[in-house]
Amino acid sequence: MAKKKMENSMCSVESSPCGCPPVTGCKVEAVLSVDERGQMVLPKDIREKAGIRTGDKLALISWEKNGSICCLALMKVENLSGMVKDVLGPLMHETEH
Repeated sequence: MAKKKMENSMCSVESSPCGCPPVTGCKVEAVLSVDERGQMVLPKDIREKAGIRTGDKLALISWEKNGSICCLALMKVENLSGMVKDVLGPLMHETEH
């Protein structure tokens, strides 16, 4: 029950530092560290649960408030809408070469 309370409070508009909208099923999955090269590792169990495989492309989505990024999210590129895919298409192919 304590976990559920934490999940709800972490995702509510009132407790979000930038007022990100509440998300159904939102929860803290893991705490990641950034190494000296700026890299992070997604835990294996999270990658498996999300169906993320070697070579998959992920879009980094950010929310900004008062000139600073306050929230980040990852989404598989294949799940983005058509318009966004059209914009990102050249960038996706650029990194494959």
